[in-house]
Amino acid sequence: MGLEYMQTTTDTALRVIDIIAQQAMLDTSEVGMDMAMSDLGLDSLGLVECIFGIEEAFDISVPFNANAPDQAEFDISTVGAIISEVEKLIARKAA
Repeated sequence: MGLEYMQTTTDTALRVIDIIAQQAMLDTSEVGMDMAMSDLGLDSLGLVECIFGIEEAFDISVPFNANAPDQAEFDISTVGAIISEVEKLIARKAA
């Protein structure tokens, strides 16, 4: 399961980064794991568009409230945190 899991994780990370980069109108190489959405020039609308894109790409429901992003169960603090949260939701869906 090790290598297969790593490949899935890598694919997930790449897809999330691609979605975020598209919304930020950046190249994927400009998106770092420790970057916040604001570092990428994304405002609250851009963040919501990212969430919609992630939900569609992975067929998951993200527990995120755009009216209270600080109180969401979904960690949006950095790109890496978003990837981690997406991976958890995918794992829960598969279980």
